[in-house]
Amino acid sequence: MVQNGSAKAVLRKIRVSPQKLNVVASMIRGMHVMKAADVLLYSKKRIANDVRKTLMSAVANAENNHGLDIGELYIDEAYVGHSIKLRRFHPRGRGRGGVITKPFSHLTIIVKQKV
Repeated sequence: MVQNGSAKAVLRKIRVSPQKLNVVASMIRGMHVMKAADVLLYSKKRIANDVRKTLMSAVANAENNHGLDIGELYIDEAYVGHSIKLRRFHPRGRGRGGVITKPFSHLTIIVKQKV
């Protein structure tokens, strides 16, 4: 549940493991939104662009749906959840198969206005 003075954006079924996504999400937790956008823009992580798009979506939701001031927004919460895992098999020796899991994640970003 989003409280007054805050807005959120959710990105579901991202094709990256939750551990790798949490590294990027922990970089921006508690930051001012414009500084976080700059950090994500120049990050070398592959998933940083998708996280930046989700952050900008949360900022747009705050401005358009809740009438909040962009200059006073900061990232209150940025958390990652597990999603589905695709299971693939890779042939191994002696007729066996090795399991390869391809994990997906969910990302939720909540921005809040400083009071």
